[in-house]
Amino acid sequence: MGSFELICPAGNPAALRAAVDAGADAVYLGFRDETNARNFPGLNFSRPELAEAIAYAHARSVQVFVAINTYPQAGNLAPWQRAVDDAARLKADAVILADLGLLDYAAKRHPDLRLHLSVQASAANAEAIRLYREAFGVRRVVLPRVLTVPEIARLNAEVDVETEVFVFGGLCPMAEGRCSLSSYATGLSPNKQGVCSPASHVRYEPRGEALASRLGGFTINVFGAGEPAGYPTLCKGRFVPGGGTSSDPAYLFEEPTSLNALALLPELKAAKVCALKIEGRQRGKAYIAAVVGAYRRALDAFERGLPVPALDLEAMVEGGAQTTGAYTRAWR
Repeated sequence: MGSFELICPAGNPAALRAAVDAGADAVYLGFRDETNARNFPGLNFSRPELAEAIAYAHARSVQVFVAINTYPQAGNLAPWQRAVDDAARLKADAVILADLGLLDYAAKRHPDLRLHLSVQASAANAEAIRLYREAFGVRRVVLPRVLTVPEIARLNAEVDVETEVFVFGGLCPMAEGRCSLSSYATGLSPNKQGVCSPASHVRYEPRGEALASRLGGFTINVFGAGEPAGYPTLCKGRFVPGGGTSSDPAYLFEEPTSLNALALLPELKAAKVCALKIEGRQRGKAYIAAVVGAYRRALDAFERGLPVPALDLEAMVEGGAQTTGAYTRAWR
């Protein structure tokens, strides 16, 4: 088995250049519309920008994967099918899909286009993965962040498909991004419109010396004086359970923390994982350059059998905390 591929995020052309220059083997990105799960204002790529991005990346032997990983709405397939067609026309190296109908469309319309199964599809067992492989010719599966490393190893022993896993960045505990909480609060769906906690529905309100963050009319968190105020996502809010009157709200779903699986490189290699993915298409180019560069140096050392350098990424992790996530912890 060869070296790990380092798969890196790009939310705009500047971030793509930063990722390529910092050592990415492949960059994943999306169009500037509802067809991808990071549909935020100011992010993503127009068709001309994607053409330029692919030219820049290919000139440096870096691949470009296009994420088209939201779910088409009934009676409105055209934007998703057009995204697949345009990605193929512009010579993307792969498209990352989740919807069965769209996989079928892409496989039939563009038989030479490489298909990757998005983490949004939540394929976590060999039977499901074999179905995607046999029905649509899927070449790679991005595994959901609910598997332990031994489970990944057993799965890889049973399937003839490349697997890709997340190693750094934000955690999404709500069924791998297929979240209904944000949709309940805002009326806009991460699954259909690609927006989790859209900025248009975010408010910050002073409450004495404290600061409340709100999403779609719901108070998500109240930060004390001097406490850093995070972005209001429902899965990482502090609440009082059961309608109680406690004055000590808690993180009921997930604490603000970032995945960092660097310490698990030997186990992931032994488990025959093909590619390592960094999360963060909403991040700026400085973040991308720092994280991608650090992981590049670590992977290069690991592949040469040298000591893996420590990553100085404390300033880049959410809430100042890091975790190996479900790779090692018990809850699912």
